[in-house]
Amino acid sequence: MAKNKIVLAYSGGLDTSVILTWLKETYDAEIITFTADIGQKEELDGLEEKAIATGASKVYIDDLRAEFAQDFIFPMFQAGALYEGQYLLGTSIARPLIAKRMIEIARLEGATAIAHGATGKGNDQVRFELTAAALAPDIQVIAPWRSEQFRAQFPGRAEMIAYAEQHGIPVQASAAKPYSMDRNLLHISFESGMLEDPWFDATADANKGMYVLTVSPEEAPNESELVELNFEKGNCTAINGESMSPLQVMETLNELGGKHGVGRVDMVENRFVGMKSRGVYETPGGTILFTAHRIMESLTMDREVMHIRDSLIPKYSAAVYNGFWFAPERLAIQALVGESQRHVTGTVRLKLYKGNVMGAGVQSPVSLYNPDIATMEADPSQAYDQNDATGFIHLNALRLKVAAGVHGTKVHGAGASLQETGV
Repeated sequence: MAKNKIVLAYSGGLDTSVILTWLKETYDAEIITFTADIGQKEELDGLEEKAIATGASKVYIDDLRAEFAQDFIFPMFQAGALYEGQYLLGTSIARPLIAKRMIEIARLEGATAIAHGATGKGNDQVRFELTAAALAPDIQVIAPWRSEQFRAQFPGRAEMIAYAEQHGIPVQASAAKPYSMDRNLLHISFESGMLEDPWFDATADANKGMYVLTVSPEEAPNESELVELNFEKGNCTAINGESMSPLQVMETLNELGGKHGVGRVDMVENRFVGMKSRGVYETPGGTILFTAHRIMESLTMDREVMHIRDSLIPKYSAAVYNGFWFAPERLAIQALVGESQRHVTGTVRLKLYKGNVMGAGVQSPVSLYNPDIATMEADPSQAYDQNDATGFIHLNALRLKVAAGVHGTKVHGAGASLQETGV
């Protein structure tokens, strides 16, 4: 009888190399490895040979960078997603793409299960498995780190190294880094190790070597740099007049932002599984794109449309962070977002300087800003009659006056230094 097949998300490091062999022994299955190139810049040369030598029956190494930029990063930025006011969701948005491709490979190969090396404490396990539930509920998901058998066999790194040596697994045993890293086209994240102390200063001179994508703001150029971004229907299509694909946009903005120390964030966030976690992020290109997109919207988006979309940002961001990219609520919000972006077209000029991204001009052929109406001088268009504001204010004040007549005028809550006021 043919053996069952398992598709494993594989990086070639110690953990996934050990998991590959462990899965093969434990499940008596063929192991097909999958490695996604999503811009992590990690060395992929020799990975196929390493996987085969470790016991894989087949190896997939797929370049998903263009799909990642066009179908995941750009739609998310159209939605203005920002988790807990700081995090641009760089790791979160990559996981549904990886899981989707794993499922596609499983279908192609007739595999009955997929497997990942995410731990039982993090968000990634949820993201992988919720994607699988939405796209392929019939496919089993194996999470070795949640297996009591696996944890009993590998209580620490030393046991994994010994296992690798015993089984001839070609991995380099080295001292653990003082932090973990995860990189892709949108960002790089750092967590654990020394960063588990929230009082630890990641910006100190001694820790500058941790950062990969950005120079420190102190070491950024002393001269500012102007950059222009063209938008069409909410997507950046050109930089400094040069047309670019979404992938090229991200690569170009990462280089510009990194040069000027843009996009560093140090935060304590709330994981979906219930604990708080400290993370340090570098998102140079994403920070520039996020700022430019918001400025473009300010000129071209209707007020009420913007306010409705903005009210959904926390829900949308939580959906991405928690792994519900393919859930109906995210898809429904995305449909509204797409409608909101129909007129977000024009050019934004930004100034980059020592970690800062500053607006330096915006224009659009469909601008909703009318200087004749907004002027503090005489209104040549006579589109706005200041006398109309009197009735406008009276109507909006009516309910306040009625409530004051019924309940009195005592001031409660913050700022309640005035105990009684006249109406």
